[in-house]
Amino acid sequence: MNRGAYRVLKLLRRRNSIEIKTRAQLESMRAAGLVVRKALMLMAETAKPGVSTGELDELAEQTIRDAGAVPSFKGYHGFPASICASVNNQIVHGIPAKSAVLADGDLISIDCGAILDGWHGDSAVTLAIGSVSAADLALSAATEAAMWAGIRAAVPDAKLTDISNAVQTAANTAAAADGVDYGQIIEYGGHGIGREMHMDPFLPNVGKPGRGPRLEVGMALAIEPMLTSGTNETIELEDGWTVVTADGSRAAHWEHTVAITADGPWVLTAPEQD
Repeated sequence: MNRGAYRVLKLLRRRNSIEIKTRAQLESMRAAGLVVRKALMLMAETAKPGVSTGELDELAEQTIRDAGAVPSFKGYHGFPASICASVNNQIVHGIPAKSAVLADGDLISIDCGAILDGWHGDSAVTLAIGSVSAADLALSAATEAAMWAGIRAAVPDAKLTDISNAVQTAANTAAAADGVDYGQIIEYGGHGIGREMHMDPFLPNVGKPGRGPRLEVGMALAIEPMLTSGTNETIELEDGWTVVTADGSRAAHWEHTVAITADGPWVLTAPEQD
């Protein structure tokens, strides 16, 4: 999830403004990340035609609380739910509701966060509901590939925008392969994470490499590209949260919480086997 000041491209922060965690603290974040992963996996199994986004929200909250954790999103700046459920042309921050029933062919992005013992985990997936078009599947795959490219760039001594450039380059590569000019969202992006859900630095999903703070062991970042099948222009709805594409095109959103370690990126919200 991203919000507020993290819309603004202010990435040239002082190095000491980025929280450095110990290995034990990253282990605590991993525990929070696995709570988020479990909730997302259960929602992926449940999300089918006829199921409402409100039901998915209830499932996520119960799963998180059963693990002894607290939903990160619920009450955050007044957000009313435990997940963001963004369907079709909704990019991010969609508010789940019992009246929002999934239909065959929908594309839904689910963003979920949990706090366990004071530490945050944050992750998002895009799910195909029933029989989804090949174009929508390609959009989601391109967004996920861009996320993983960004994750691979999250190594010690790299610069922050090396991640941004890796995300942008992967998105461009996918667009060329798919024959689609994917919209790359620049108003929203990744962020530092740890004792708070949103921390320095803001991590844009586009940019030239070699800029911003140097990445150090112990930093943790949420890496979260968003692509659309059309424009990169966005509109925030009157609810003050839901962000949609200006042209009605569909959108996808993938996210992982990642720690910078001496051995390379550690994906704190990935399944155990990964």
